[in-house]
Amino acid sequence: MERDFDGLKPSAQMDPLQSSPFMRACRREPTSYTPIWLMRQAGRYMPEYRSLRERVPFLDLCKRSELAAEVTVMAVKRLGVDAAIIFADLLLIVEPLGFALEYTKGDGPVIHHPIRTGRDVERVRELSTVEPLDYVFRAVELARRALPNHIPLIGFAGAPFTLASYLIEGGASRNFIHTKTLMRTDHGAWHELMSRLARALARYLNAQIKAGAQAVQLFDSWVGALGPDDYRRYVLPHTRAVIEQITPGTPVIHFGTGTAGLLEALSEAGGDVIGIDWRIRLDQAWPRIGERAIMGNLDPTTLFADLALVRQEAGAILDQAQGRAGHIFNLGHGILPQTPMQNVIALVEAVHEISSSRPRDIGTRMSAPE
Repeated sequence: MERDFDGLKPSAQMDPLQSSPFMRACRREPTSYTPIWLMRQAGRYMPEYRSLRERVPFLDLCKRSELAAEVTVMAVKRLGVDAAIIFADLLLIVEPLGFALEYTKGDGPVIHHPIRTGRDVERVRELSTVEPLDYVFRAVELARRALPNHIPLIGFAGAPFTLASYLIEGGASRNFIHTKTLMRTDHGAWHELMSRLARALARYLNAQIKAGAQAVQLFDSWVGALGPDDYRRYVLPHTRAVIEQITPGTPVIHFGTGTAGLLEALSEAGGDVIGIDWRIRLDQAWPRIGERAIMGNLDPTTLFADLALVRQEAGAILDQAQGRAGHIFNLGHGILPQTPMQNVIALVEAVHEISSSRPRDIGTRMSAPE
């Protein structure tokens, strides 16, 4: 599904946010360099963030709007990236849906009393109001106010399958036994669960847009556990339902990991930008997603190598993009906690420098990053 950006008024095209390299790339418009932002660009690899986390538990940090906004902006200023992403967590929405969420040290998120049967699906509340998540929208408002007027802010949520998997497994999983069992043995319960989640996620994302986000990303972190047929049968209609309800004119990034075998179906579900991981070359993935922008796709572990190799690998991905309009540079997943911060900064600088020095589909020339 391609989304229409013609609703943007001519005056909006001159707006610093709408004319920023990131927003132009989302619309597949030419830029003079490749914009870059990084998943988990605010995280434990940053000394400032680690210092803050020593005083504030993770969920408290997410729920204290002023601190969440501060972390969001801090990452942009430290790294020099071309977009911010609101500091939050994709599982925050499970609490207003009726589930208890806890983050345990070393084990990640735990959802108590997970869904295991069709009857359990009735415990998923309909999210008729997004008021319980006001702290997220307040953080978006504060971050938008504090960011430079040319740096777009990205809102986000987990995609229906990934969110359902957490609710069913009770946390992270390797094999998704409980999820796939419910999916295959109780079709009615599965589709009811996914429909409830899709409605809730659309409301949640649109509220982030209303609060000040210029784009949104749908994270389908676990969908690579499925084959193409199961994806089309059990997931695609519900992901499409979310994307189709997003406020018109707002770019949607649709990202999944381990999805090299799902790219056509993932694209069919929708999204203006398709995010890919490092398990497929960018130049092989782009023809498979149709007339869309693409985001990716450096292996996050590359950032543990010396700076010469980081630069070489970034250049190789830029070579694959060939200067085409519509490439947003990112990692194939989030920055790992042990990553040297100087290497992250060096990556951002390398992408800006290399891409601005190579032939591009330049169209209307944009200014290079400072």
